Amino acid sequence: MTEPRLEPIYALLAANNLDAVAIVPGSNFKRLFSIDFHLMERPLVILIPNKSDPVAIVPRLEMGSFDSLNFQGPVFSWPDEEGYGEAFAAAADCLPELTTARNFGLEAQRMRVFEQMALQKVFPSAVFSDAHAEISAIRLIKTSNEIENLKKAIQISEAALEMTLQQVELGQTEKQIEAILLKELFANGADGLAFEPIVAAGENSAQPHASARHNYKIKEGDALMFDFGASWNGYNADITRTFFVKQVSEHDRAFYETVLRANERGKQVSRAGTTAHEVDDQVQKVLENSQFAQFRRHKTGHGLGLDVHEAPQIMRGNRTTLQAGMVFTVEPGLYREGECGVRIEDDVVVTDNGVECLTSFPRELRLVATTVT
Repeated sequence: MTEPRLEPIYALLAANNLDAVAIVPGSNFKRLFSIDFHLMERPLVILIPNKSDPVAIVPRLEMGSFDSLNFQGPVFSWPDEEGYGEAFAAAADCLPELTTARNFGLEAQRMRVFEQMALQKVFPSAVFSDAHAEISAIRLIKTSNEIENLKKAIQISEAALEMTLQQVELGQTEKQIEAILLKELFANGADGLAFEPIVAAGENSAQPHASARHNYKIKEGDALMFDFGASWNGYNADITRTFFVKQVSEHDRAFYETVLRANERGKQVSRAGTTAHEVDDQVQKVLENSQFAQFRRHKTGHGLGLDVHEAPQIMRGNRTTLQAGMVFTVEPGLYREGECGVRIEDDVVVTDNGVECLTSFPRELRLVATTVT
C-alpha cells in the first residue's frame, strides 16, 4: 500500500470488515485527492482494496487532469468509442484477490446504479453495502487549511450580504433582491455558490426552503430572510439572517428574539465531549418553552464543509460525540405559515472549550429599506 493519503480508507476497511471500497467523484474524492472531477455519463471509479494498491478506471478525456493526482496504482483509461466495459474488466484482472471477495462498500448517496452494475459484472461474487457514512467520516474533523477555506467563504458571504442590504428598497421583488445578492457574492470573490440562495419575504419566509418570487414586492413589516453561501476552493458557507422591512410589530419582535435565544443557546452548549443530541435538545427546549412552540419545524443544524449538508446532523437521537475540529451550523427557526418565518444561522467549529463562531454578521434585529432612494 503506497498511498499515505488513503490511510483513513484502509483504517475503515479494517474496522468494517470490508474487502474494498469504491470512490467516485465528489466530496470524499476531493478530500482524499485534493481535486475533483465532474460526475457525468463517463464513469470514473477508484477501487481501494484492503490488501493491495488502489486501481483507477478513468475516461481518456480526463487523463490530463488525472495525471496531476500522482496516483500510486494502476490506471485503466477508456475512450468514448470503445466504452468503459474493458477498463472495468482490466481493473478486475489486476485485483485477483477480489474475484471471490464479498464485502464491497459503496458511497450509496453518491454512486449511480450504472457504476454499481459495471462493478457487479466484473466482480460477480461481490455483495455491496452502503458505506457512505463510514467513508464520509474521513471529513468529520476539519484540518486547519479546511477551516481557513471555510472562513474565506464566510467572509465573502457576509460582505456580500451587507452590500445587498444597503441596496434593498421598498417595492423590490424577491427576485430583484436575489439578483443583487448574486452580483455581490461574485463581486466579493466567490468561486461559486454553495447552493441556490433563498431570498424570501412576507409569508414566503415561513417556507424554510422557499424560492424567490418575481411577482411579490416587499412591503413594510415584512420579514426578509436570506439563506445563502459562497463557495471558496470547494468549501461552503451557509448563513441565514432574517430582517424586517422598515418596521416590525411587537409580536414579530418577540418571535425573532425567541429564535435568537435558541441560536445563542446552541452555541453556548456546543463543545467537545457533548453529543449532537444534547445540543439540539437544549435548542429545542428554548423554542418549546416559548409562546411559539407550535411553529417549530426542524432540527438545529448539520455538518458543513465540502458538502453543504454533511455529518454530523445536530438533532435529537443522534448520539454522535462532538470532537474538536467538527464544523456544523446552528440554525433554529420558527415559521408561522402564511405570515412570517425567522431563522438565524451561524457556522461554528468545535473546540475543546466550546465553539469558535466562524460567522460574525450581527444577529440583533435589524430593519432594512429604512430610507428610499
